Amino acid sequence: MASIETPDPSRSPRDPTSAAARRWSLDGRLGLLVAGATVTTGAVAVVVSRWLDHAGLALLVVALVGIFLALYASRVFLRPIHSVLAALSNGVEAMRDTDYSLSLAVDRDDELGDLLRLYNEVSSAMRDERQSIYQRELLLDTVIQASPLALLLTTDRGDVIYDNAAARRWFFRGRRVAGENVEDLLPSLPPELATALRDGREGLIGVEHADEPEVFHLSHRWFDLNTRRHHLILLERLTREMNRKEVETWKKVIRLISHELRNSLGPIASLARSGRQLGQLPDPDRLARVLATIEERAAHLESFISGYARFAKLPQPRPEPILWPTFVAQLQATESFVAAGSLPSTPGHFDSAQIEQALINLLRNAREAGSPPEAIELEIRVDHEQVLIVRDRGDGMSPTVLPSALLPFYSTKRSGSGLGLPLCREIAEAHGGSLRVGNRPQGGLEVAMVLPLPRPTVAPPPRTASEEPAADSTEPIAAPDRS
Repeated sequence: MASIETPDPSRSPRDPTSAAARRWSLDGRLGLLVAGATVTTGAVAVVVSRWLDHAGLALLVVALVGIFLALYASRVFLRPIHSVLAALSNGVEAMRDTDYSLSLAVDRDDELGDLLRLYNEVSSAMRDERQSIYQRELLLDTVIQASPLALLLTTDRGDVIYDNAAARRWFFRGRRVAGENVEDLLPSLPPELATALRDGREGLIGVEHADEPEVFHLSHRWFDLNTRRHHLILLERLTREMNRKEVETWKKVIRLISHELRNSLGPIASLARSGRQLGQLPDPDRLARVLATIEERAAHLESFISGYARFAKLPQPRPEPILWPTFVAQLQATESFVAAGSLPSTPGHFDSAQIEQALINLLRNAREAGSPPEAIELEIRVDHEQVLIVRDRGDGMSPTVLPSALLPFYSTKRSGSGLGLPLCREIAEAHGGSLRVGNRPQGGLEVAMVLPLPRPTVAPPPRTASEEPAADSTEPIAAPDRS
Protein backbone atom coordinates (compact mmCIF):
# COMPACT_ATOMS: atom_id res chain seq x y z
CA MET A 1 0.00 0.00 0.00
CA ALA A 2 1.20 3.50 -0.83
CA SER A 3 2.08 5.25 2.41
CA ILE A 4 1.63 8.88 3.47
CA GLU A 5 4.72 10.91 4.17
CA THR A 6 5.69 14.50 4.79
CA PRO A 7 6.81 16.55 1.78
CA ASP A 8 10.40 16.16 0.68
CA PRO A 9 11.50 19.30 -1.22
CA SER A 10 14.71 17.60 -2.36
CA ARG A 11 12.83 14.96 -4.33
CA SER A 12 12.42 15.84 -7.98
CA PRO A 13 9.44 14.07 -9.63
CA ARG A 14 10.10 12.01 -12.74
CA ASP A 15 8.69 13.10 -16.01
CA PRO A 16 5.60 10.91 -16.52
CA THR A 17 5.99 11.12 -20.29
CA SER A 18 9.50 9.61 -20.27
CA ALA A 19 9.49 5.89 -21.06
CA ALA A 20 13.05 5.56 -19.75
CA ALA A 21 11.85 6.61 -16.28
CA ARG A 22 9.82 3.38 -15.89
CA ARG A 23 11.01 -0.20 -15.35
CA TRP A 24 7.63 -1.72 -16.14
CA SER A 25 4.35 -0.12 -17.22
CA LEU A 26 1.00 -1.46 -16.11
CA ASP A 27 0.41 -2.86 -19.61
CA GLY A 28 3.74 -4.71 -19.48
CA ARG A 29 3.06 -6.18 -16.04
CA LEU A 30 -0.41 -7.27 -17.06
CA GLY A 31 0.99 -8.90 -20.21
CA LEU A 32 3.67 -10.68 -18.20
CA LEU A 33 1.11 -12.09 -15.75
CA VAL A 34 -1.19 -13.24 -18.58
CA ALA A 35 1.73 -14.91 -20.37
CA GLY A 36 2.88 -16.67 -17.20
CA ALA A 37 -0.65 -17.90 -16.44
CA THR A 38 -1.04 -19.14 -20.01
CA VAL A 39 2.29 -21.03 -20.00
CA THR A 40 1.51 -22.56 -16.59
CA THR A 41 -1.96 -23.64 -17.72
CA GLY A 42 -0.48 -25.20 -20.87
CA ALA A 43 2.09 -27.12 -18.85
CA VAL A 44 -0.58 -28.39 -16.48
CA ALA A 45 -2.69 -29.45 -19.46
CA VAL A 46 0.21 -31.52 -20.88
CA VAL A 47 0.92 -33.22 -17.53
CA VAL A 48 -2.73 -33.96 -16.80
CA SER A 49 -3.35 -35.35 -20.30
CA ARG A 50 -0.53 -37.87 -19.71
CA TRP A 51 -1.65 -38.89 -16.22
CA LEU A 52 -5.37 -39.13 -16.90
CA ASP A 53 -6.91 -41.25 -19.62
CA HIS A 54 -10.31 -39.56 -19.24
CA ALA A 55 -10.45 -36.49 -21.51
CA GLY A 56 -13.36 -34.84 -19.73
CA LEU A 57 -11.72 -35.12 -16.34
CA ALA A 58 -8.46 -33.77 -17.73
CA LEU A 59 -10.28 -30.79 -19.24
CA LEU A 60 -11.98 -30.05 -15.89
CA VAL A 61 -8.66 -30.12 -14.03
CA VAL A 62 -7.05 -27.79 -16.57
CA ALA A 63 -10.02 -25.39 -16.32
CA LEU A 64 -9.82 -25.30 -12.53
CA VAL A 65 -6.09 -24.66 -12.63
CA GLY A 66 -6.60 -21.89 -15.22
CA ILE A 67 -9.29 -20.21 -13.11
CA PHE A 68 -7.07 -20.33 -10.01
CA LEU A 69 -4.13 -18.86 -11.91
CA ALA A 70 -6.34 -16.09 -13.40
CA LEU A 71 -7.67 -15.15 -9.95
CA TYR A 72 -4.16 -15.12 -8.49
CA ALA A 73 -2.81 -13.01 -11.38
CA SER A 74 -5.66 -10.47 -11.05
CA ARG A 75 -5.03 -10.26 -7.30
CA VAL A 76 -1.33 -9.66 -7.84
CA PHE A 77 -2.05 -7.06 -10.51
CA LEU A 78 -4.85 -5.16 -8.71
CA ARG A 79 -3.30 -5.12 -5.22
CA PRO A 80 -0.97 -2.11 -5.87
CA ILE A 81 -3.75 -0.31 -7.73
CA HIS A 82 -6.06 -0.68 -4.73
CA SER A 83 -3.26 0.51 -2.46
CA VAL A 84 -2.60 3.62 -4.55
CA LEU A 85 -6.31 4.42 -4.90
CA ALA A 86 -6.78 4.11 -1.13
CA ALA A 87 -3.87 6.49 -0.51
CA LEU A 88 -5.20 8.95 -3.11
CA SER A 89 -8.66 8.73 -1.56
CA ASN A 90 -7.24 9.66 1.85
CA GLY A 91 -5.29 12.52 0.31
CA VAL A 92 -8.31 13.89 -1.61
CA GLU A 93 -10.44 13.70 1.55
CA ALA A 94 -7.79 15.74 3.34
CA MET A 95 -7.86 18.30 0.51
CA ARG A 96 -11.63 18.46 0.81
CA ASP A 97 -11.10 19.40 4.45
CA THR A 98 -8.60 22.09 3.29
CA ASP A 99 -5.67 20.08 4.65
CA TYR A 100 -2.84 20.16 2.12
CA SER A 101 -0.08 18.91 4.43
CA LEU A 102 -0.20 15.24 3.27
CA SER A 103 2.21 13.86 0.71
CA LEU A 104 2.26 10.31 -0.69
CA ALA A 105 5.38 8.13 -0.86
CA VAL A 106 6.29 7.30 -4.46
CA ASP A 107 7.90 3.82 -4.76
CA ARG A 108 6.72 2.89 -8.26
CA ASP A 109 8.01 3.68 -11.73
CA ASP A 110 4.79 3.17 -13.67
CA GLU A 111 1.58 5.06 -14.36
CA LEU A 112 0.55 4.76 -10.72
CA GLY A 113 3.83 6.37 -9.68
CA ASP A 114 3.16 9.20 -12.13
CA LEU A 115 -0.29 9.67 -10.57
CA LEU A 116 1.21 9.80 -7.08
CA ARG A 117 3.84 12.33 -8.15
CA LEU A 118 1.15 14.46 -9.80
CA TYR A 119 -0.91 14.39 -6.58
CA ASN A 120 2.16 15.51 -4.61
CA GLU A 121 2.79 18.38 -7.03
CA VAL A 122 -0.83 19.55 -6.76
CA SER A 123 -0.76 19.23 -2.96
CA SER A 124 2.51 21.19 -2.76
CA ALA A 125 1.16 23.93 -5.05
CA MET A 126 -2.06 24.20 -3.03
CA ARG A 127 -0.06 24.26 0.20
CA ASP A 128 2.18 27.07 -1.06
CA GLU A 129 -0.80 29.03 -2.38
CA ARG A 130 -2.65 28.65 0.90
CA GLN A 131 0.41 29.84 2.82
CA SER A 132 0.74 32.83 0.49
CA ILE A 133 -2.96 33.69 0.87
CA TYR A 134 -2.69 33.35 4.64
CA GLN A 135 0.30 35.69 4.74
CA ARG A 136 -1.48 38.25 2.54
CA GLU A 137 -4.61 38.06 4.68
CA LEU A 138 -2.52 38.45 7.83
CA LEU A 139 -0.75 41.48 6.35
CA LEU A 140 -4.06 43.02 5.21
CA ASP A 141 -5.67 42.40 8.59
CA THR A 142 -2.67 43.96 10.36
CA VAL A 143 -2.90 47.06 8.17
CA ILE A 144 -6.67 47.40 8.64
CA GLN A 145 -6.46 46.87 12.39
CA ALA A 146 -3.77 49.57 12.62
CA SER A 147 -5.74 51.97 10.40
CA PRO A 148 -7.06 55.18 12.02
CA LEU A 149 -10.31 54.70 10.07
CA ALA A 150 -13.17 52.89 11.79
CA LEU A 151 -14.38 50.08 9.54
CA LEU A 152 -17.45 47.84 9.58
CA LEU A 153 -18.16 45.22 6.90
CA THR A 154 -21.69 43.84 6.81
CA THR A 155 -23.82 41.57 4.66
CA ASP A 156 -26.82 42.83 2.71
CA ARG A 157 -28.96 41.97 5.75
CA GLY A 158 -26.83 44.16 8.03
CA ASP A 159 -24.96 41.40 9.86
CA VAL A 160 -21.44 42.54 10.82
CA ILE A 161 -18.79 40.14 9.51
CA TYR A 162 -15.69 42.26 10.19
CA ASP A 163 -14.73 45.17 12.44
CA ASN A 164 -11.39 46.78 13.18
CA ALA A 165 -9.76 48.11 16.32
CA ALA A 166 -10.66 51.77 15.66
CA ALA A 167 -14.39 50.95 15.38
CA ARG A 168 -14.31 48.89 18.56
CA ARG A 169 -12.32 51.52 20.44
CA TRP A 170 -14.40 54.54 19.38
CA PHE A 171 -17.93 53.20 19.53
CA PHE A 172 -18.17 49.78 21.23
CA ARG A 173 -15.86 50.11 24.27
CA GLY A 174 -13.35 47.68 22.80
CA ARG A 175 -15.67 44.70 22.32
CA ARG A 176 -15.96 42.82 19.04
CA VAL A 177 -19.28 43.23 17.24
CA ALA A 178 -18.78 40.68 14.45
CA GLY A 179 -21.91 38.51 14.23
CA GLU A 180 -24.26 41.24 15.48
CA ASN A 181 -26.69 43.24 13.35
CA VAL A 182 -26.15 46.92 12.65
CA GLU A 183 -29.71 47.77 13.73
CA ASP A 184 -28.99 46.27 17.14
CA LEU A 185 -25.80 48.36 17.43
CA LEU A 186 -27.38 51.73 16.58
CA PRO A 187 -28.66 52.45 20.14
CA SER A 188 -25.07 52.25 21.44
CA LEU A 189 -23.86 54.85 18.91
CA PRO A 190 -24.11 58.65 19.24
CA PRO A 191 -27.58 59.81 18.06
CA GLU A 192 -26.21 61.90 15.18
CA LEU A 193 -24.17 59.00 13.83
CA ALA A 194 -26.98 56.48 14.34
CA THR A 195 -29.38 58.71 12.37
CA ALA A 196 -26.85 59.12 9.54
CA LEU A 197 -26.30 55.35 9.32
CA ARG A 198 -30.02 54.64 9.39
CA ASP A 199 -30.64 57.17 6.59
CA GLY A 200 -27.63 56.06 4.54
CA ARG A 201 -26.16 59.59 4.50
CA GLU A 202 -22.53 60.41 3.68
CA GLY A 203 -20.28 63.35 4.46
CA LEU A 204 -19.32 65.19 7.63
CA ILE A 205 -21.21 64.20 10.79
CA GLY A 206 -20.99 66.29 13.95
CA VAL A 207 -21.19 64.28 17.18
CA GLU A 208 -21.79 66.00 20.51
CA HIS A 209 -19.77 64.74 23.49
CA ALA A 210 -19.67 65.88 27.08
CA ASP A 211 -16.06 67.02 26.83
CA GLU A 212 -15.90 68.35 23.25
CA PRO A 213 -17.77 67.87 19.96
CA GLU A 214 -16.35 65.40 17.44
CA VAL A 215 -16.43 65.52 13.63
CA PHE A 216 -16.49 62.32 11.56
CA HIS A 217 -16.57 61.70 7.84
CA LEU A 218 -18.98 58.88 6.97
CA SER A 219 -18.85 57.00 3.65
CA HIS A 220 -20.48 53.84 2.28
CA ARG A 221 -19.31 51.34 -0.32
CA TRP A 222 -21.33 48.45 -1.78
CA PHE A 223 -19.70 45.54 -3.59
CA ASP A 224 -20.33 41.91 -4.53
CA LEU A 225 -18.17 39.13 -3.09
CA ASN A 226 -18.82 35.46 -3.88
CA THR A 227 -22.17 36.45 -5.46
CA ARG A 228 -23.26 38.11 -2.20
CA ARG A 229 -23.84 41.80 -1.61
CA HIS A 230 -21.65 43.44 1.05
CA HIS A 231 -21.72 46.87 2.67
CA LEU A 232 -18.55 48.65 3.79
CA ILE A 233 -18.96 51.50 6.32
CA LEU A 234 -15.97 53.83 6.79
CA LEU A 235 -15.69 56.47 9.50
CA GLU A 236 -12.79 58.88 9.70
CA ARG A 237 -12.26 61.11 12.71
CA LEU A 238 -11.54 64.65 11.50
CA THR A 239 -11.86 66.59 14.75
CA ARG A 240 -8.18 67.41 15.16
CA GLU A 241 -7.70 68.18 11.47
CA MET A 242 -10.85 70.32 11.36
CA ASN A 243 -9.76 72.23 14.45
CA ARG A 244 -6.35 72.84 12.95
CA LYS A 245 -7.85 74.01 9.66
CA GLU A 246 -10.32 76.19 11.53
CA VAL A 247 -7.53 77.88 13.48
CA GLU A 248 -5.52 78.40 10.28
CA THR A 249 -8.57 79.88 8.55
CA TRP A 250 -9.29 82.23 11.42
CA LYS A 251 -5.67 83.36 11.48
CA LYS A 252 -5.80 84.02 7.75
CA VAL A 253 -9.09 85.93 8.06
CA ILE A 254 -7.75 88.01 10.93
CA ARG A 255 -4.57 88.85 8.99
CA LEU A 256 -6.56 89.78 5.90
CA ILE A 257 -9.08 91.90 7.79
CA SER A 258 -6.31 93.59 9.76
CA HIS A 259 -4.48 94.35 6.53
CA GLU A 260 -7.59 95.86 4.92
CA LEU A 261 -8.47 97.85 8.02
CA ARG A 262 -4.96 99.28 8.26
CA ASN A 263 -4.98 100.14 4.55
CA SER A 264 -8.24 102.02 4.94
CA LEU A 265 -8.22 103.44 8.47
CA GLY A 266 -4.63 104.71 8.24
CA PRO A 267 -5.28 106.96 5.21
CA ILE A 268 -8.67 108.00 6.64
CA ALA A 269 -7.05 109.13 9.92
CA SER A 270 -4.31 110.99 8.05
CA LEU A 271 -6.82 112.65 5.72
CA ALA A 272 -9.02 113.58 8.68
CA ARG A 273 -6.09 115.48 10.23
CA SER A 274 -5.45 117.18 6.89
CA GLY A 275 -9.12 118.09 6.66
CA ARG A 276 -9.03 119.66 10.13
CA GLN A 277 -6.04 121.76 9.09
CA LEU A 278 -7.77 122.78 5.86
CA GLY A 279 -10.77 123.84 7.90
CA GLN A 280 -8.58 126.31 9.73
CA LEU A 281 -7.01 127.53 6.46
CA PRO A 282 -9.88 127.30 3.97
CA ASP A 283 -8.89 125.60 0.67
CA PRO A 284 -12.08 124.27 -0.94
CA ASP A 285 -10.34 122.30 -3.72
CA ARG A 286 -7.96 120.45 -1.45
CA LEU A 287 -10.72 119.87 1.10
CA ALA A 288 -12.94 118.34 -1.61
CA ARG A 289 -10.13 116.00 -2.69
CA VAL A 290 -9.54 114.94 0.92
CA LEU A 291 -13.22 114.25 1.49
CA ALA A 292 -13.47 112.34 -1.82
CA THR A 293 -10.52 110.15 -0.84
CA ILE A 294 -12.06 109.47 2.57
CA GLU A 295 -15.32 108.54 0.86
CA GLU A 296 -13.52 106.22 -1.58
CA ARG A 297 -11.63 104.40 1.18
CA ALA A 298 -14.79 104.06 3.25
CA ALA A 299 -16.65 102.63 0.23
CA HIS A 300 -13.84 100.17 -0.39
CA LEU A 301 -13.92 99.07 3.23
CA GLU A 302 -17.70 98.68 3.09
CA SER A 303 -17.43 96.58 -0.09
CA PHE A 304 -14.78 94.41 1.53
CA ILE A 305 -16.92 93.77 4.62
CA SER A 306 -20.01 93.15 2.46
CA GLY A 307 -18.15 90.45 0.51
CA TYR A 308 -17.41 88.57 3.72
CA ALA A 309 -20.98 89.02 4.90
CA ARG A 310 -22.38 87.54 1.68
CA PHE A 311 -20.03 84.56 1.94
CA ALA A 312 -20.99 83.93 5.57
CA LYS A 313 -24.76 84.47 5.09
CA LEU A 314 -25.47 82.82 1.76
CA PRO A 315 -29.19 81.93 1.91
CA GLN A 316 -30.52 78.52 1.00
CA PRO A 317 -31.29 78.32 -2.73
CA ARG A 318 -34.91 78.23 -3.89
CA PRO A 319 -34.77 76.30 -7.17
CA GLU A 320 -37.52 76.92 -9.71
CA PRO A 321 -37.98 76.12 -13.44
CA ILE A 322 -36.16 78.70 -15.57
CA LEU A 323 -36.42 79.32 -19.33
CA TRP A 324 -32.92 79.40 -20.80
CA PRO A 325 -33.44 82.10 -23.52
CA THR A 326 -34.74 84.63 -20.98
CA PHE A 327 -32.03 83.77 -18.47
CA VAL A 328 -29.21 84.12 -21.05
CA ALA A 329 -30.63 87.38 -22.41
CA GLN A 330 -30.67 88.83 -18.90
CA LEU A 331 -27.02 87.79 -18.45
CA GLN A 332 -25.99 89.38 -21.75
CA ALA A 333 -27.52 92.65 -20.61
CA THR A 334 -24.98 92.69 -17.78
CA GLU A 335 -21.84 91.08 -19.27
CA SER A 336 -20.60 90.57 -22.83
CA PHE A 337 -20.13 86.95 -23.95
CA VAL A 338 -20.97 84.56 -26.77
CA ALA A 339 -23.54 81.79 -26.29
CA ALA A 340 -21.82 78.63 -27.57
CA GLY A 341 -24.13 76.16 -29.31
CA SER A 342 -27.90 76.09 -29.11
CA LEU A 343 -29.74 76.55 -25.85
CA PRO A 344 -31.41 73.45 -24.39
CA SER A 345 -35.14 73.09 -24.89
CA THR A 346 -35.50 71.57 -21.42
CA PRO A 347 -35.99 74.35 -18.83
CA GLY A 348 -33.36 74.76 -16.14
CA HIS A 349 -34.08 74.28 -12.47
CA PHE A 350 -32.14 76.40 -9.95
CA ASP A 351 -32.19 79.60 -7.92
CA SER A 352 -32.01 82.19 -10.68
CA ALA A 353 -30.65 85.03 -8.53
CA GLN A 354 -27.78 82.99 -7.05
CA ILE A 355 -26.73 81.28 -10.31
CA GLU A 356 -26.92 84.63 -12.14
CA GLN A 357 -24.62 86.23 -9.59
CA ALA A 358 -22.17 83.32 -9.85
CA LEU A 359 -22.11 83.50 -13.67
CA ILE A 360 -21.72 87.28 -13.65
CA ASN A 361 -18.73 86.81 -11.38
CA LEU A 362 -17.20 84.17 -13.69
CA LEU A 363 -17.83 86.23 -16.84
CA ARG A 364 -16.41 89.37 -15.25
CA ASN A 365 -13.42 87.38 -14.07
CA ALA A 366 -12.83 86.19 -17.67
CA ARG A 367 -12.95 89.79 -18.93
CA GLU A 368 -10.54 90.99 -16.22
CA ALA A 369 -8.12 88.17 -17.14
CA GLY A 370 -7.51 89.87 -20.48
CA SER A 371 -9.78 87.78 -22.70
CA PRO A 372 -11.51 89.67 -25.56
CA PRO A 373 -15.33 89.67 -25.29
CA GLU A 374 -15.75 87.55 -28.44
CA ALA A 375 -13.54 84.83 -26.90
CA ILE A 376 -15.66 84.58 -23.73
CA GLU A 377 -18.16 81.75 -24.18
CA LEU A 378 -21.04 80.41 -22.14
CA GLU A 379 -22.14 76.88 -23.03
CA ILE A 380 -25.19 75.26 -21.47
CA ARG A 381 -25.88 71.52 -21.64
CA VAL A 382 -28.78 69.61 -20.11
CA ASP A 383 -28.97 65.82 -20.23
CA HIS A 384 -28.88 63.95 -16.94
CA GLU A 385 -27.57 67.11 -15.25
CA GLN A 386 -27.24 70.84 -15.90
CA VAL A 387 -23.76 71.97 -16.95
CA LEU A 388 -22.93 75.67 -17.36
CA ILE A 389 -19.43 76.24 -18.77
CA VAL A 390 -17.62 79.59 -18.96
CA ARG A 391 -14.55 79.66 -21.25
CA ASP A 392 -12.09 82.43 -22.00
CA ARG A 393 -8.75 83.04 -23.69
CA GLY A 394 -7.15 84.97 -20.88
CA ASP A 395 -4.01 84.24 -18.89
CA GLY A 396 -5.31 81.11 -17.21
CA MET A 397 -3.84 79.94 -13.90
CA SER A 398 -0.38 78.69 -13.09
CA PRO A 399 0.02 75.06 -11.88
CA THR A 400 0.80 76.33 -8.37
CA VAL A 401 -2.30 78.53 -8.17
CA LEU A 402 -4.84 76.18 -9.77
CA PRO A 403 -5.05 73.62 -6.89
CA SER A 404 -5.79 76.43 -4.40
CA ALA A 405 -8.13 78.50 -6.59
CA LEU A 406 -11.28 77.28 -4.80
CA LEU A 407 -9.94 77.70 -1.26
CA PRO A 408 -11.51 80.56 0.75
CA PHE A 409 -9.27 83.55 1.43
CA TYR A 410 -6.63 82.37 -1.06
CA SER A 411 -5.61 85.35 -3.18
CA THR A 412 -2.76 86.29 -5.48
CA LYS A 413 -4.02 89.86 -5.92
CA ARG A 414 -2.87 92.72 -3.77
CA SER A 415 -6.48 93.80 -3.18
CA GLY A 416 -8.17 90.42 -3.57
CA SER A 417 -10.32 88.95 -0.82
CA GLY A 418 -10.04 85.33 -1.98
CA LEU A 419 -13.83 84.85 -1.91
CA GLY A 420 -14.84 84.98 -5.59
CA LEU A 421 -14.45 81.40 -6.81
CA PRO A 422 -15.10 79.90 -3.34
CA LEU A 423 -18.45 81.71 -3.24
CA CYS A 424 -19.29 80.39 -6.72
CA ARG A 425 -18.46 76.90 -5.49
CA GLU A 426 -20.55 77.48 -2.37
CA ILE A 427 -23.55 78.40 -4.54
CA ALA A 428 -23.07 75.31 -6.74
CA GLU A 429 -22.71 72.97 -3.76
CA ALA A 430 -25.74 74.54 -2.06
CA HIS A 431 -27.70 73.38 -5.14
CA GLY A 432 -26.23 69.88 -4.71
CA GLY A 433 -23.74 70.39 -7.55
CA SER A 434 -20.06 71.19 -7.97
CA LEU A 435 -17.62 73.65 -9.56
CA ARG A 436 -14.61 72.56 -11.63
CA VAL A 437 -11.78 74.83 -12.78
CA GLY A 438 -9.12 73.96 -15.35
CA ASN A 439 -6.81 75.53 -17.93
CA ARG A 440 -7.63 75.20 -21.63
CA PRO A 441 -5.01 73.56 -23.90
CA GLN A 442 -4.57 76.61 -26.14
CA GLY A 443 -4.63 79.09 -23.27
CA GLY A 444 -7.36 80.47 -21.08
CA LEU A 445 -9.56 79.06 -18.37
CA GLU A 446 -12.63 76.82 -18.30
CA VAL A 447 -14.97 76.84 -15.33
CA ALA A 448 -17.79 74.27 -15.30
CA MET A 449 -20.72 74.58 -12.89
CA VAL A 450 -22.56 71.26 -12.63
CA LEU A 451 -26.07 71.33 -11.14
CA PRO A 452 -28.35 68.32 -10.61
CA LEU A 453 -31.75 68.06 -12.25
CA PRO A 454 -34.77 67.69 -9.97
CA ARG A 455 -36.48 64.37 -9.55
CA PRO A 456 -39.46 63.94 -11.88
CA THR A 457 -42.49 65.58 -10.26
CA VAL A 458 -45.55 67.49 -11.40
CA ALA A 459 -44.06 70.98 -11.61
CA PRO A 460 -45.73 74.37 -12.35
CA PRO A 461 -45.05 76.09 -15.69
CA PRO A 462 -41.52 77.52 -16.02
CA ARG A 463 -41.01 81.03 -14.78
CA THR A 464 -38.84 83.46 -16.68
CA ALA A 465 -35.85 85.09 -15.08
CA SER A 466 -37.68 88.46 -15.11
CA GLU A 467 -40.47 86.95 -12.99
CA GLU A 468 -38.10 85.83 -10.24
CA PRO A 469 -38.70 87.33 -6.77
CA ALA A 470 -36.18 89.93 -5.73
CA ALA A 471 -33.15 88.46 -3.99
CA ASP A 472 -31.80 89.69 -0.70
CA SER A 473 -28.90 91.21 -2.56
CA THR A 474 -28.54 91.67 -6.32
CA GLU A 475 -25.11 93.15 -5.94
CA PRO A 476 -22.61 91.19 -8.09
CA ILE A 477 -20.05 89.06 -6.33
CA ALA A 478 -16.51 90.32 -6.04
CA ALA A 479 -14.27 89.11 -8.86
CA PRO A 480 -12.40 85.89 -7.99
CA ASP A 481 -8.67 85.76 -7.58
CA ARG A 482 -6.54 84.58 -10.49
CA SER A 483 -2.89 84.41 -11.20
